[in-house]
Amino acid sequence: MYFVKDQGYEKYTSEDLTVWSTLFKRQMKMLPNLAEKEFFKGIEVIGFTEDQIPNFDDLDKSLLKVTGWSISPVTGLIPNKEFFELLKAKKFPSSSWFRKLSELDYLEEPDMFHDIYGHVPLLANQDFCKFLEDMSIIALKYIDNEHIIELISRLYWYTVEFGLINTKEGLRIYGAGILSSKGESDYSLHSDIPKRVDFNVLEILKTPYIKDKFQEKYWVIQSYKDLHNSLSELDELLEKINNNELVIQ
Repeated sequence: MYFVKDQGYEKYTSEDLTVWSTLFKRQMKMLPNLAEKEFFKGIEVIGFTEDQIPNFDDLDKSLLKVTGWSISPVTGLIPNKEFFELLKAKKFPSSSWFRKLSELDYLEEPDMFHDIYGHVPLLANQDFCKFLEDMSIIALKYIDNEHIIELISRLYWYTVEFGLINTKEGLRIYGAGILSSKGESDYSLHSDIPKRVDFNVLEILKTPYIKDKFQEKYWVIQSYKDLHNSLSELDELLEKINNNELVIQ
């Protein structure tokens, strides 16, 4: 129901290619001084180009060599259990359909440009991949506890989707939700409206995520290794919540 046999590469139209090319060129022009260098390293490893829609089979060959990950084509958003099981197995779920040309700047449900351009480059970074894998192991321990899964989803949201990282060059973007958005790429680093604060697992768990507008707060990590190391704190906090020793709404 949620999974498909393959990407169905032959289905793509000239409009799909135009959408990929237009968004790819726009973000690549905008991001050099905004995105973290590991993102660009990943793009180089994978070999994205503006004139060709990525082929999942080719992506798998590249990713398997460097981190052991691959892409699992899905019809769209999938249930939590299936989602975390894929990540635990080092498979990233991705849509294989594209938004329309009339929807370039906003789309409610993630399409292939968001999933592949935004997420896949960092799957070439071992520490980041380890964070995804081990976070999923923790999530599957509590998969029948809807409240705890909601809290874990907040951590995913404010890191994997909307995270910032401190680098020698300054504050940079690594979250896929920002990297695939022209408006939020600029807003996240240059606007005076949102707060940018040091990464804090407990505070993230207390913060519901925002889907229908730009974020009000961004958490800043120091490295992907630190991000992965934070999972021990997450595990401890979730155990307290599960035992009713800590209450977070």
